[in-house]
Amino acid sequence: MTAETRPSARAAISASPSAESVREEHGEIVSSDVGLLDLLRKVSPQTVNQLADAMGVTATAVRQRLTRLMAQGLVERASQATRRGRPSHQYRLTLAGRRRTGANFADLAVALWEEVRAIGDPEVRRGLLQRISRRLAERYSEQISGTTLEEKMESLAAFFAQKRIPFVVSQSSEGLPILNATACPYPDLAEQDRSVCAMERLLFEEMLGQQIRLSNCRLDGGGCCEFTPGASPSAN
Repeated sequence: MTAETRPSARAAISASPSAESVREEHGEIVSSDVGLLDLLRKVSPQTVNQLADAMGVTATAVRQRLTRLMAQGLVERASQATRRGRPSHQYRLTLAGRRRTGANFADLAVALWEEVRAIGDPEVRRGLLQRISRRLAERYSEQISGTTLEEKMESLAAFFAQKRIPFVVSQSSEGLPILNATACPYPDLAEQDRSVCAMERLLFEEMLGQQIRLSNCRLDGGGCCEFTPGASPSAN
């Protein structure tokens, strides 16, 4: 390759997406936005200048981050009239933003699950798991679309991708769609009690509107958990 035809290093870098742009595309919070979100969680609403002063960055940098976070639905802008009649813009977290910041309930989830496990009557425990699954499904149902089971699985996988829980949809040798969990959403809980897998299966049944069985489980040495259409031999 001659010097005239060899692409420059700068061109090669600009042609490939940065790690930050890839994270933006998938709706993840980039590291440079964490401080801004934390400020809005503690003191809200805030103007661009207030945020810039508190973070020690330029107003332009703050505006760029706010634009990114508003596109993700984590921050919203409110206008307020000033004495001169010109609107003043202030920014605050949306409900989704508040849920994404400062929410670490792992210890609480484990403690609550231990109480579920302590219920001695299997029918009572099963009924509680079903009610929890229905409650979660009610919260998530508006996020799931599609007419066929495969379309609904694809929509479910996209929904969990927003929560950084990886799911992919494949097909069985019979042509049936399979929902594959490539990472466990509840690793600590699942290691302690496999009934959390049953609750997850019940949740998917509620969200997909069809009986689902756990045909393969990571706890049994499988590469990933697989959920396929069909009745489960056991609800536990």
